[in-house]
Amino acid sequence: MEIDVPTGTAPADVHHGLHSELGALRGEHPERARNPVIKVVELGWLEFVKPDLDRAERFARDFGFVVHERTPDRLSLRGTWSALPCLVVRRGRGARFVGPTFVAESVADVRRLARWAGANTLPLGDGQAVQLTDPSGIPVRVVAGLDRPAPLPERDPLDLNLGTKPVRVNATQRAPRAAAEVQRLGHVVLETTRFQRALSWYLEALGLIVSDFLYLDDLRDRGPTMAFLRCDLGSVPADHHTLAMHLGPRVGYVHSAYQVTDLDAVAAGGELLAARGYRRVWGIGRHIQGSQIFDYWRDPDRMMVEHYTDGDLFDSSVEPGWAPMSASGLAQWGPPVSRDFLGSKPGPGMIPVLLKALGDETNEIDKNVLKALAKAMAA
Repeated sequence: MEIDVPTGTAPADVHHGLHSELGALRGEHPERARNPVIKVVELGWLEFVKPDLDRAERFARDFGFVVHERTPDRLSLRGTWSALPCLVVRRGRGARFVGPTFVAESVADVRRLARWAGANTLPLGDGQAVQLTDPSGIPVRVVAGLDRPAPLPERDPLDLNLGTKPVRVNATQRAPRAAAEVQRLGHVVLETTRFQRALSWYLEALGLIVSDFLYLDDLRDRGPTMAFLRCDLGSVPADHHTLAMHLGPRVGYVHSAYQVTDLDAVAAGGELLAARGYRRVWGIGRHIQGSQIFDYWRDPDRMMVEHYTDGDLFDSSVEPGWAPMSASGLAQWGPPVSRDFLGSKPGPGMIPVLLKALGDETNEIDKNVLKALAKAMAA
């Protein structure tokens, strides 16, 4: 597929010699749409329903969020940067993920997207919003024109003495033992039974572009089964992925990730979470796709959340990487990936989920896919 890049500039191949030796096959799924409806500029916030907002707030503060607004039925959480609040949690029965909200460049883009989708725009604060549904059935909101809160004070990244160029002399290093200060929402990962259609929708409707594709070795001819998508900001670098999606028997939330200032914040923040009885899922390590230093945790409602720092930033000239999906390919270093992270711990509700996925002819799931997924996650 042709890639639009500035005149005279060759596409950057940051994956060469690392994990893209095979590359795309002829007729492979494109990494971007030729003429997307709009190009969103960031992931705004995620919305959840939870039964106990007091418990949700305690974990949020321990994780490193700042409470933006609190009412008896609504909790809004933010980071230290001048960005929209990261999370909105509403009181309700059970705990569930509602959906993501993306930010468009302008209200005109929101209206354009609404016309394309045959939807109505709605007022939201000082701005406008349109509510859509992706091919997986996940609600997706796109907004523009909202005011951003002012930044909050935060500590600077620690000065590190590296190699032959020390920057800290006659001074000690004492990272604070405290909750990690969340700076902003980085990305959300979703699972879908309709991966190819959902991927095409996000490329066309929201103008996202793919940073990395993963595929199943045993089913290479079926195309990618996971994609890491970033915002297309042209020559301005964007997070390696704002949204990641993978094919699976379920539909919905996998985890979300929140940036903190440095490795010490990841580590010290993790020590505080462990001391307060929360459950670590996997970490600390460094990913391959995205390069983030990561640490994963479960909140009291078993939702998985991630502290991360030092992630990759790509501009629009970077071509996608291609790699086989495998458990061992999830990290450059760190402890072995846990069964909890992989979702391979069988629960009482798994069999009905599998039967439902296999029984729906509109899904991309069949017995061969399930077998290949299981093999990949054991590799």
